[in-house]
Amino acid sequence: MTLLDRDRAHIWHPYTQAQTAPAPLPIARGEGVFLYTEAEHKENGRKILDGISSWWVNIHGHAHPKLNAALAAQAAKIEHVLFAGCTHAPAVELAERLIAILPVSDQAALTRIFYSDNGSTAVEAAIKMALQYWHNRGEIQRTRLITLDHAYHGDTVGAMSASADSLFTRAFSPLLFSVTRAHAPYCHRCPLGLNRASCNIDCLSSLEQQLAVHNHTVAAVLVEPMLQGAGGMIVWPREFLAGVRQLCDRYGVLMIADEVLTGFGRTGRMFACQHAGISPDIICLSKALTAGYLPMGVTAATENIYNAFLSDDRAKTFFHGHSYTANPLACAVAIASLDLFEETNALAAVARLEQHMLAELTPLRELQIVEDVRILGGVGILELNGTGYLDQLGPRLAAAFLDRGLLLRPLGNVLYFMPPYVITEDQTQWAIEQISAVLRAVK
Repeated sequence: MTLLDRDRAHIWHPYTQAQTAPAPLPIARGEGVFLYTEAEHKENGRKILDGISSWWVNIHGHAHPKLNAALAAQAAKIEHVLFAGCTHAPAVELAERLIAILPVSDQAALTRIFYSDNGSTAVEAAIKMALQYWHNRGEIQRTRLITLDHAYHGDTVGAMSASADSLFTRAFSPLLFSVTRAHAPYCHRCPLGLNRASCNIDCLSSLEQQLAVHNHTVAAVLVEPMLQGAGGMIVWPREFLAGVRQLCDRYGVLMIADEVLTGFGRTGRMFACQHAGISPDIICLSKALTAGYLPMGVTAATENIYNAFLSDDRAKTFFHGHSYTANPLACAVAIASLDLFEETNALAAVARLEQHMLAELTPLRELQIVEDVRILGGVGILELNGTGYLDQLGPRLAAAFLDRGLLLRPLGNVLYFMPPYVITEDQTQWAIEQISAVLRAVK
């Protein structure tokens, strides 16, 4: 019985429930930017370039020797211990390392690290933290959350509530709480019908109107800074992000930055908030935090927020925790990943990748199928003619790329290329050539 036969007998895969869905790739190992299938697949196995960093998490390449060594060394000491009433060196060191690199601006610094175990729970913790902050301060009327159109913040109930109404959330609408929506700066499909070349970030007025109307009931504004991911790979003008911070300050509400996707260099800066020189009150991190090795989430907050929970009154405690909070293995590999950023000058590699994509992907705008090209840091995006996430163009393209040895998963009619930072210029050029060839052949 082959691996695929065993998989089909027992596994429920995400996003592949259709009976006509292609068989899952039986991956045996990885090295650098490549994945290698089991030898039984296509007779002799295959070498496939991971063009989406294994769902946006891998940054230094697969099976990196330094990360492998850090993981093994930590496993020989302690694999896990509860983090309620205990502590350990990897968690403390990682917190210190993160605080030293998190966004800093005129706003108070992010000085308190709360650990969880994935991106959705990092967002859940942030939402709960923001609401309880006001509750502990006696402003119990501040329960409103403002989020943006096209938002996607995760698959847990709170994160889905904060996300835009979509295929991802619709079946669960009876469980979701209400939030207030404001325009996102989707320049290709401007909600105000304006042109970016001549506008004054007028779409920001929607957020200002909501804050003005609901000022005394708003707890926080939650955004995905600079790049909204699963909602359509929407790249922002940095002025919009700066404006969000200014409005939160003006109306006295908290700003939460969901940097689960954008954190750790993906947009060309260590954190996307740095494009606008701002710091949020709360930031959510995951995905590349552990370089694609282990699940881990971080919700970092200012000292002011942390102090609202310090009390002899136990009712003011932040009652939120996970069994694998601050897992030592995950902390150790995250520390090693931060070391690699310095040792390999990873941000410079992202800058080179960005320039390569600007030069080679931008000309594809000439193709009839391409509506828009957007590039930010290590992410290249082509919005194609289509009807959204359920557009069958996505699966057709994914299959065509896979036939050529390139793993991409379009979001319906939105095609994106987001490889590990260690990709070489030759490998990048090869991948772009495959993208061009497939798009030129679309009928």
